[in-house]
Amino acid sequence: MLQANFGLAAGLVLLAVVAGLGSRWEWWNFRQGFKIWSFTFYGAIFALVLTLVVLFIGKTGTFQQKLAWGFPPLVLSLILIILPLSWMRIAKQVPRIHDLTTDTDNPPPFVAVIPLRKDALNPADYGGKEVADKQKTGYPDLRSERVRLDADQTFQRALQTAKEMGWKIVEADPSQRRIEATDTTFWFGFKDDIVIRVLPEAGSSRLDIRSLSRVGMSDVGTNAKRIRKFLSRFRNAISSR
Repeated sequence: MLQANFGLAAGLVLLAVVAGLGSRWEWWNFRQGFKIWSFTFYGAIFALVLTLVVLFIGKTGTFQQKLAWGFPPLVLSLILIILPLSWMRIAKQVPRIHDLTTDTDNPPPFVAVIPLRKDALNPADYGGKEVADKQKTGYPDLRSERVRLDADQTFQRALQTAKEMGWKIVEADPSQRRIEATDTTFWFGFKDDIVIRVLPEAGSSRLDIRSLSRVGMSDVGTNAKRIRKFLSRFRNAISSR
């Protein structure tokens, strides 16, 4: 019985992986992928309960023998249960927004990626004060980056950092000092667009970055993580000059 439970749990893990990768490879849309993922969640609860019942009530074999077969499905089922619960917890803790920028007063506009967003559910226009207020509450650390380099040097460093992040560069315009790129998440293949703007200041420059999801009311903190990671790498690149 426990061998069958192990097969069930392993099959559910495989199905969960396929749910995301199938969305990424466009076998189905992300909503269908979520439906498949929800099936694996409830299936994992069933597998977990069934395994516990067999472990503690089943009469075949010693407890140590049962645990040898029961431990793997327990772990696999718990992973499938804990992961979505953790995402739900994070979603409740972060603002329900999907457009983040270091300059909420004058966010960098998208230009080159607009044709790529023709099927996007979220508009490229910034949501204004409501979105800005939610961001300031949830992500008060996201601010413009003042750089002790001239604007052209900052642009080149920013472009190099964007490439190191693995983003697909859509346009890098040195005359406007604007970089636009797209980042694709590994599992479900969600596409988020990024624009970086560099402005000259007296003896230095200012860098702003904006990250916008194409779908989803909430990004579950993904865009903020992306901006923070970029800025951290950019600062390291500047400091190592």
